[in-house]
Amino acid sequence: MSSTPKTAHAPDRPLADVGNGGNIGNIVDLDRYPLDRPDSTDLRGAVQSCRADLQAQGCSVLQGFFAPGIEAMRREAVELSPRAWFKERFGNPYSSPDDPGLPEGHPVRTFLKRDQGFVAGDLIGRTTALRRVYHHAGFRRFIAACMELDEIHEYADPLGCLVVNVIRNGACHPWHFDTNEFVVSALMQAPQAGGEFEYCPGIRSPENENFERVGRVIRDEDRSEVRKLGLQPGDIQLFLGRFALHRVTQVEGPRPRLSVIFAYAKTPGMIATAERARHLFGRASEVHLERGRPSGRADTLID
Repeated sequence: MSSTPKTAHAPDRPLADVGNGGNIGNIVDLDRYPLDRPDSTDLRGAVQSCRADLQAQGCSVLQGFFAPGIEAMRREAVELSPRAWFKERFGNPYSSPDDPGLPEGHPVRTFLKRDQGFVAGDLIGRTTALRRVYHHAGFRRFIAACMELDEIHEYADPLGCLVVNVIRNGACHPWHFDTNEFVVSALMQAPQAGGEFEYCPGIRSPENENFERVGRVIRDEDRSEVRKLGLQPGDIQLFLGRFALHRVTQVEGPRPRLSVIFAYAKTPGMIATAERARHLFGRASEVHLERGRPSGRADTLID
């Protein structure tokens, strides 16, 4: 996105404590993104630029958002990465079961190799920088403003609320849709090569799955709607991932690609299905088993 000009982050700036989540002044570049001054011209400019990006292309990148804290956050992600659940498996773009009633080649019946790993939210400590950002009221208000919402809510899913994604050498995150309407993510560590983010903005809507268009993309028959996004460690990405088909291409080299996903929702009580939880984390919690469809869902799209 087009952001306000960057100024040097003052190393002696006092830590900001502007809501739940504790101090984040040593994590977020408050000179460029002054969450502690919500009425400032700089923050309003960042919000307006982000909104314009989301309306135009369903995605916005806030460069250097975590510049002061990226090294500490990267270390946390590296330390957590051995706790990621890995299992080579195959899934369709919806993380849903097969439907034999549909024809061969249908996107619901197209299962792609998934061999990346996820660290579930219940494994991420309460005092980590990752958690401090996720629970921070000022950060949440900023994201809500960017999404043109009065408020957003923390994901009630105990596993999917805050996630570290780990993609190792030779692995990828294949074409898929997200469970929640929008996603906030940040690259913590880039691989030596590969690991590029690709997406097709607005390829489906709440009223239309557009299976034909989705099928052409995942079969690699048509790349006219595919866009690539350049990300650097410390950037955050706001993304309308429920309606945009997206993937991370194969990672190359011994250094894994590490990213963190901060999951919020428009409505309170949002919880994924047990099927999706098992697919991502190898297990489901009691709250998943109590629900059929995701709680809080406002549309009838395949998850």
